[in-house]
Formats: sequence, C-alpha cells, structure tokens
Amino acid sequence: MAADQTVTAAKTGTPVKVRALLTGAGRLLVLLLLLGGVFLTAVPYIYMVSATFKPNTEIYSIPITLWPRNVTYFNYQQLFSEFPFARWYGNSVLVASTRTLLSVFLSALAGFGFAKYRFPGRNVLLIVLIATVMLPFQVLLVPLFIEMVRFRWIDTYWAVIVPFAANAFHIFLMRQYMLSVPDELLDAARIDGCSEFRIFAQVALPLMKPGLAVISILAFVQSWNDFLWPLIVLNDINMFTVNLGVATMVGPYRIQYGTVMAGSFLSTLPIVIFFLTMQRQFIAGLTSGAIKL
Repeated sequence: MAADQTVTAAKTGTPVKVRALLTGAGRLLVLLLLLGGVFLTAVPYIYMVSATFKPNTEIYSIPITLWPRNVTYFNYQQLFSEFPFARWYGNSVLVASTRTLLSVFLSALAGFGFAKYRFPGRNVLLIVLIATVMLPFQVLLVPLFIEMVRFRWIDTYWAVIVPFAANAFHIFLMRQYMLSVPDELLDAARIDGCSEFRIFAQVALPLMKPGLAVISILAFVQSWNDFLWPLIVLNDINMFTVNLGVATMVGPYRIQYGTVMAGSFLSTLPIVIFFLTMQRQFIAGLTSGAIKL
C-alpha cells in the first residue's frame, strides 16, 4: 500500500500528505459554498413563512427578527376574507394541471412521431421546431394576443391554456427519449396486430416514464409561475391566477406585508410538493435517455 502511494506521488510530483491536504481543503471549500448557497436560498423563504405569523407592527419593527414573537393567524384570515384567494388558487390548479396534462400528452405524441416515423421534410420540420425555442416569448405576445381577441377568448381559461398546450423544447426532449426505444419492440407489437396509437400508448409511453416526469415538472412549474401572459389576457378578478392575484394585493399607498407573505407562501406549496413527489423520477429522467440527433 505504501509502495503504491509512493509510486503515485512520484508520478504526480506531489507528496501524498500534501495531496490529501489539498483534497480535504477542496472538500471543505465545496461544503462551505454549498452551505452558503443553502443559507442564501433558505433564509428568505424561512423569513417569508415566519412573517405570515407576525402582525404588521412586528414585521415593520427594527431590528428584524426571524421568528415571530407574537404568533397570529390574522394574515391568513384576511387573505381569504378580503380577497377571492380560494378562487385564484383554484384557477391556478385548473390551468396548471390542464396545461401539464396537455403538454405531456402532445409532446410525447409528437416526439414519438419525430423519432419513429420517416416522412418528407421531417428533419427540416425538426430544425424549425428547435429554432422556435430561441424566440423570446415577448416576440410572440402581440400575435398571440390578436389571436385571443379574434377567438373571443379574453377572460377565459382557453386563453391561458391553449397557447401553451404544446412546447417545442418538450417535444424535442421526448423525441430524444423515444429514440432509445428499440424499433424491434414496436415491430413486434405491429405483428401482434396493435394499432399505431396503441403501440404509442401501451408500448412506448410506459418506457418513457423518466422523460414524462421531467417534462411534467417543467410544464407544471412554468404554468404555475406564469405571470406575464395571464396579466395580458385576464381582466376579471375572479379569473386571476394566484400569482396575478397576489400581485394585485400590493397597493400603491399601503401594503399589508403579512397578508402578501401569506399569499406568497401558499402559492409556493404546490411546486414544493409536486417536486418532492417527483424528484426521484426527475433526476432519473435527467440522467437517462438517448443523446442522439
């Protein structure tokens, strides 16, 4: 063992003890950086949760305290009594769930078509599809808004669901995963008399669970956090999503920070719960799948 260490040290030109010290210092540095990142990320969130149980006088008090001295539930009572927060929450759940389901299904179906079927212009269409990912959403705002006006979808759920029912990046991602499905497996299903849609639904789709988990989380988080588009197409306060509703709680002259913090905290819960339940599949989806073009 000592001989191996001596040989290794001779090859690298660095004594074993020095290398071990450098390795230990590197690990300590990484640990400190991670702890610093956790601190910068977690402390504001913890303070937000704590502020929901503080009266406004304590929130404004100096010095700032992390934990509430006088616990109160008034902020939550005011949130649901003075604002249609339950309606906003229900709107967000409906919109995010519908958009996620549609995005997962349509992206998987389109990705299956791009990966397993040969047709004229397939590669050109794929390149055009990928190119649309580079377009900033702000470029599409005016054309999309004009379409919503012509369809008479302003102040309806259709306006915040249909334009995002499919996502170019999700289609490309599912196409990459579909490439890993053996063609022989699909041919065997065809020989058994399965229709093309049944092959997609019962053969290919179950093999793509990691990929489905990835785009499910991406679609849900994107939909739940969406603010700009609902701000443009929704005018009726009862149609607001939760993010848009919380933004309207901030007045020009007086802000009830405790109530705003309560609404902000409740608006983050679905994302946290959704990710915690799907994190294993999400990580598996990021580390598996084909890397082909």
